[in-house]
Amino acid sequence: MTTVKAFASPSATDDLVATTIERREVGANDVLIDIKFAGICHSDIHTVKGDWGPQQYPLVPGHEIAGIVTEVGSDVTNHAVGDRVGVGCMVNSCRECVNCLAGEEQYCLKGNIGTYGAVDRDGTITQGGYSTHVVVDKDFVVRIPEGIDLDVAAPLLCAGITTFSPLNHWGAGEGKKVAVVGLGGLGHMAVKIAAAMGAEVTVLSQSLKKQEDGLRLGAQHYYATSEPETFERLAGSFNLIINTVSASIDISAYLQLLALDGALVNVGAPAEPLPVNAFALIGGRRSFAGSMIGGIRETQEMLDFCAAHKIGAEVEVISADKINEAYERVLASDVRYRFVIDTATL
Repeated sequence: MTTVKAFASPSATDDLVATTIERREVGANDVLIDIKFAGICHSDIHTVKGDWGPQQYPLVPGHEIAGIVTEVGSDVTNHAVGDRVGVGCMVNSCRECVNCLAGEEQYCLKGNIGTYGAVDRDGTITQGGYSTHVVVDKDFVVRIPEGIDLDVAAPLLCAGITTFSPLNHWGAGEGKKVAVVGLGGLGHMAVKIAAAMGAEVTVLSQSLKKQEDGLRLGAQHYYATSEPETFERLAGSFNLIINTVSASIDISAYLQLLALDGALVNVGAPAEPLPVNAFALIGGRRSFAGSMIGGIRETQEMLDFCAAHKIGAEVEVISADKINEAYERVLASDVRYRFVIDTATL
């Protein structure tokens, strides 16, 4: 075991604090990563506060990890010392079920092993990227292409793949009208990626205060959902709506914005249920769906796509002593658009 510096949550109600944790020794199939940057995802806050269920503390969050390989196991051939790599929301899966064999490890029928707060293969609780180093199975480490700086690459490992996957699966591209609900950590990536795919992109936000940003990021249109005429004007407009907000919204109202055979895909994960009026679905053969990150193959595809289109996250790099302040600012929607921790400050 190796002792490394980290920032952890002692309980659901306490601030995160500096600490040390143990990382396993590098096994035959493992990769040791010197973490350079770790993104702060809204999921981190939900998890450490126990919004999605009880946790075992102390808990080190962080599943947007970008760094450099410093050691590889004897059986590792797909990564080498010095490689620029990333780790996202999972670090293992059963590898045997139909979903894993199809390259959809995020939907492992036995449950994928999350990067933090999950029971690892050795029985320990996984600890995430708010730390200086991590040891990860080689098959769950992806390559970060040259051309993407590591700080703007880190959020791609969650926010990037979470939005790329549904846009890819539901065929966003030329001739498609795509709406993005919310312009935050997920939403700003959805806008960039959908625009790069060739779709006509509209942002649906509570107000127009981020309109200039939305248009700069690639949207052609921007509407305030607080204005009732927005829903009247845009009725039946979109082939695909990506809902990125992690709060309860009137799903039935947004379904009415879909064209025939359109789909509204939820990637935000509010703690509350999202009721749906059946008539909002059957009236236009519409679909209400969900999507969760992406498999390892698709995550690499996303990184390669972002490199080719010169896409990175919009980030504010912070030192470790600003993590708790960053959490408060995320909750207040005071970030444009992703906090990223410089792990050299741990």
